[in-house]
Amino acid sequence: MKTYLTLLLACFYSLMISAQEVRITDADLVGGEEYSWTSDNVYILDGLVYLETGGILNIEAGTVIRGAVEITTGDNTTALIISRGAQIFARGTATAPIIFTAEDDDLSTYGDFLPRDRGEWGGLIILGSATVARPDGEDGVEGIDADEARAQFGGTNDEDNSGVLNYVSIRHGGAQLSPNNEINGLTLGGVGSGTTIDYVEVFANLDDGIELFGGTVNVTHAATAFCGDDAYDYDFGWRGNGQYWFSLQSADVSTGRAGEHDGAKPDELAPFSNPTIYNATYVGIGKTATPVGGDAAKALPLSVIFRDNAGGTYANSVFTDYNGAAIAVEDRDDTADGDSYARLQAGDLNIKNNIFFDFGRGTTAADIFFVVDQNEEINAAASAILVANFTAAGNQLIDPELNNAERGEMFDPRPFAFGTAASGAVAPTEAGIEAVAYYGAFAPGNGDSEDTNWLKGWSAISNSNAVFDFLNGVGEVEANGLLLDAPVPNPATEVTTIKFELPRAAKVSLTIMDMLGRNMGRFTQQYAAGANAQQINVADLPNGNYVIVLDAEGSRVTQKLVVNN
Repeated sequence: MKTYLTLLLACFYSLMISAQEVRITDADLVGGEEYSWTSDNVYILDGLVYLETGGILNIEAGTVIRGAVEITTGDNTTALIISRGAQIFARGTATAPIIFTAEDDDLSTYGDFLPRDRGEWGGLIILGSATVARPDGEDGVEGIDADEARAQFGGTNDEDNSGVLNYVSIRHGGAQLSPNNEINGLTLGGVGSGTTIDYVEVFANLDDGIELFGGTVNVTHAATAFCGDDAYDYDFGWRGNGQYWFSLQSADVSTGRAGEHDGAKPDELAPFSNPTIYNATYVGIGKTATPVGGDAAKALPLSVIFRDNAGGTYANSVFTDYNGAAIAVEDRDDTADGDSYARLQAGDLNIKNNIFFDFGRGTTAADIFFVVDQNEEINAAASAILVANFTAAGNQLIDPELNNAERGEMFDPRPFAFGTAASGAVAPTEAGIEAVAYYGAFAPGNGDSEDTNWLKGWSAISNSNAVFDFLNGVGEVEANGLLLDAPVPNPATEVTTIKFELPRAAKVSLTIMDMLGRNMGRFTQQYAAGANAQQINVADLPNGNYVIVLDAEGSRVTQKLVVNN
């Protein structure tokens, strides 16, 4: 064990020692050139950095990009902007993600930056040439000078290719470009279907998590958590697909909604938004929680609202734990050009075969599904029609039976293997959607299987103390008869002792993981039923925070370990 850890740490330190900071300003990226950012460097964005038309940026797996604390360029904040006609190829992996975060976020120290740390830098903006529902067929990124041609997006090429994002984690962004114009964690403006966005998260952003302005890009395996405004926002005629979307909101910030979905601007422009979204899991701020402000503090807090002539489809999804209602559809009384209620009546807005559970406004469909006017006042007669539509479309108000939807030490939004959400999902009829039997963003299961927890290891969410079995390390924890005590001593110097109890004899794995989810050592052996103890040598571990993970018979318990040699 000691030798194994020594080798791992030697490799880790060699990478850290060789890493160099490379400061990037706007002048460092020009059009028509190809650039490669590698994991042996840390890249500091200084101000608004544009990759101009014809430019290509390759980012190696494991690379960290940071927004500067001290900006020397005169810009209000930092952001990486992939201009229309340029491409980014950010290909991370589950074990070596590409991380965008603030310059002073210490990734090696758990708790250095928390979910409440937002707006520390800007975000990632990708702009393309696909169709957008705006006058003249294009628009600019809000908050940036309207004369800045590099910030324009839109066109006529719906197959446009802006590159690839795989296993990309965007953390603690959302700073203001201008007053009341914050940056989304990930902005996709006029991005075409030739672009690949798969395995991406936005964690603790001050504004929206992911916002799509028109285009046809498909987004799969997406996650947002603890954002200050909406989790997923679309507008300007977005018509792509989404599948395996997760959002987690918190009442301790000025939070918005899981989905704020608009059609066009102005409303009558074509094409209106009409995406297809399957297998979302949206977890709200808590059924009885009181939000501190933002959209969630309105008279009608919601999970998702459809406005401004928006269409779209949600299917095989789970909506749960909101302090207000579930879905609102806007029926404007000041337009003859159509609205989202008209899209529902025309068959362009479909909410089908979803599970809704634990909403603060009540337990019946009439309590949580509404038609509202432009001021979000409820239209009772139209709401009754909406309720009938949603009921006929196979939506259920029933407990999805997730592993643990309660916030805190054992939050786990995956379906229980034999629960309601584990089976019964309808086969998709739309092109480009995978057929799976379960509802929501995650396959049924528990433990650390990457097959069920696709956020494992690479995401800030999976390493947060609020989600995915990440415990606070105090006292004894239990799961399916497994009992795990906090390590003693803790903090530990050279040796700590792990005590645990098994309901029956079993093969057990004890793993030490760091705050980036890396395996720093593992014991695997057969243990007897009842009380057991295992000493672990931590003398070769750097000072810091770790997790002790005990796996046995498909169940997992974890404790926090602090090393202070």
